[in-house]
Amino acid sequence: MADSSLDRTGASLMLEALQKHGIKNLYGVVGIPITDMMRLAELRGMKYYGFRREDAAVDAAAAAGFLTQKPGVAFTVSAPGFMNGLPALAQATKNCFPLLMISGSSERHIIDLDQGDYEGIDQYNMAKPFCKKAYRVDRAQDVGIAVARAIRTAVSGRPGGVYLDLPADTISSMLPEDATDNGIFEIVDPAPKQEPSDEAVNRAVELIKSAKKPLIILGKGAAYARVEKQVQELVNNTDIPFLPMSMAKGVIPDGDKHSAAAARSLSLKSADVVILIGARLNWMLSFGDAPQFNPDAKFIQLDIEATQFDSTQKISAPLLGDLGSILNKLVPALKAANYKADPAWLGAIADDTAKNDAKFAKRIEAGKTNPEFGYYGAIEPINDYFTKNPDTYIVSEGANTLDIGRNLVNMKLPRHRLDTGTWGVMGVGLGYAIATAVETGKHVVALEGDSAFGFDGMEMETICRYNLPITVVVVNNGGIYNGTDQVVSDQLGPTTLDAEARYDLMAKAFGGDSYFVTNYQEMADTFSKAVESGRPSLIDVQIAPSMGKESGHIGNLNPKLDLSSLENKNN
Repeated sequence: MADSSLDRTGASLMLEALQKHGIKNLYGVVGIPITDMMRLAELRGMKYYGFRREDAAVDAAAAAGFLTQKPGVAFTVSAPGFMNGLPALAQATKNCFPLLMISGSSERHIIDLDQGDYEGIDQYNMAKPFCKKAYRVDRAQDVGIAVARAIRTAVSGRPGGVYLDLPADTISSMLPEDATDNGIFEIVDPAPKQEPSDEAVNRAVELIKSAKKPLIILGKGAAYARVEKQVQELVNNTDIPFLPMSMAKGVIPDGDKHSAAAARSLSLKSADVVILIGARLNWMLSFGDAPQFNPDAKFIQLDIEATQFDSTQKISAPLLGDLGSILNKLVPALKAANYKADPAWLGAIADDTAKNDAKFAKRIEAGKTNPEFGYYGAIEPINDYFTKNPDTYIVSEGANTLDIGRNLVNMKLPRHRLDTGTWGVMGVGLGYAIATAVETGKHVVALEGDSAFGFDGMEMETICRYNLPITVVVVNNGGIYNGTDQVVSDQLGPTTLDAEARYDLMAKAFGGDSYFVTNYQEMADTFSKAVESGRPSLIDVQIAPSMGKESGHIGNLNPKLDLSSLENKNN
């Protein structure tokens, strides 16, 4: 930089520290006090992507972290902007995506005396429950160490979100005149490898050898850790069937003969030894409880965080370490033991898969011809495209759209599917899609329910402004879950949306391509053309309002009240 005094400001030091660690892309929403800082970032050769809401920007940074194994970085303004980013910060932490959320803030001495500063709140302490760690940088000379600590915290152990509080005075403050070093350095080995003990590996091998019906469950941690080669070697050498969680699809191609995805119920209820690789026994796996799981099942868990063991079930063989190091010891140990799963077990999985695939195929075929156009007819053309073009990315959110799309769209490559993840949060879709397009340079499909699209739909303008190769597909049934909810004759039902909304016109308004389809053939004719154009586009897929069930596949989590007596009075 030509201006040496500018080089010594907190703002310049912050950007230099990020660049020192290989961070090139920044996501955010500008305003007081960070606007000039983002101008400076562009002058320094960084790329800044400006969003319409902070939650989408922070979501984008989180997705960047998942895809690159480096923390994505998002900047927000103070108070309301900071608070808009908090759900995405928490979401990244729950999803184990490495992220730095950096927010401008008011001065601490004003905050602590409650003197009423502009947008004044105690952001540093507010952020703590929502992230792995929060740090506040009060002096320019501390910027280097703050960024180093934040990056190491975000990527080491179980990855997650880190909050950096940046008071306005720190942005413009200067290094002390007598400082001979600006304090910027690149950290050494930010996420150290951790090998499991030989004793732990041997314990796991002995338990696997005792299994009659072993099952591997792959979580998104396996995708993040980039252990697909080791996992594929493990499965191919042992013939142990695997069940992929949604963002682990593609770690082993969905069409692999060992996949138990279409035999989920049978595999979980029958497995006597369950091997968790980058997965947690949380609500998405019914906490490992019966009747979904075999009550006598024993668990092996591969995880980098010891506190995750025994969180809901006894872990009989905990393997502590990073997944790569664990598998580098476990796979050879199983090879040396000449272990192979019983062929009858894999055969039972295959038989159940064939039976369920036949039922699923009938739904797909019916979806192509059913006069009431629905989810299967809308999404099958997407699956056809991904079958032929596997190096395309998909981001998905919604209820029925998410659930049916997860089952219908097959993945052949790892880290090519992102969705709502552990929390099931809506409003992540377009932020994730934008970061995926930026970080990979590949085509991205954002598959959205009409309700989910409403949370971050204005980011369509962001997609068009940066001319990103993203095709947004909005499956519109006119409601949250469906569009037929009306329990009182003269009021709209609480889940009702506009079944005739023309979401495609949003793309047109911002200079993108717009498409409106109402049947399977129109979708089949339109989808590949939209994606292959490489242009920002939105396909509004108008399906029947009757399509969709409440809460998708997780209706059991939605408490029900007996409203029948009141319904009778009002009708």
